[in-house]
Amino acid sequence: MKLRRHEAIIDLVNNQDINTQEELMENLQKQGFKVTQATVSRDIKELRIFKALGKDGKYRYSTGGRNALDKTSGFESLFASSVEEVDSAENIVVIKTMTGMAQAVCMSLDNIDFENIVGTIAGDDTIFVLCRNLKATEEMLNKFRKLI
Repeated sequence: MKLRRHEAIIDLVNNQDINTQEELMENLQKQGFKVTQATVSRDIKELRIFKALGKDGKYRYSTGGRNALDKTSGFESLFASSVEEVDSAENIVVIKTMTGMAQAVCMSLDNIDFENIVGTIAGDDTIFVLCRNLKATEEMLNKFRKLI
């Protein structure tokens, strides 16, 4: 249901002039989605939709021409620009970030739903990634190292 709602939001934003969350909510409700303003607000944040100035001088929601459902590219960009090193111990991958960036990187990582990751914990500049087993740890470590 959430994916269908996100697809509908992207379609609306790309094909209509949506100026407010209320307009977006009303359009979604017309399509049969039972949403509240709080849900729409969370969806906008999750999809990284923003307001852009239109040719008529009014601000409206936009995806910026990118695929807002592709969370991987945003994660990869954030990871590459924020992570300083990765290491591991047993089935835990340790990610060291620039000061203050661990929580943003961790949230972005959590949104991707890697099947080999059981859970994450972020501090100010360190993220612990608990992997399912040692093989999964090695795979994630290699994947993360390629991104740096």
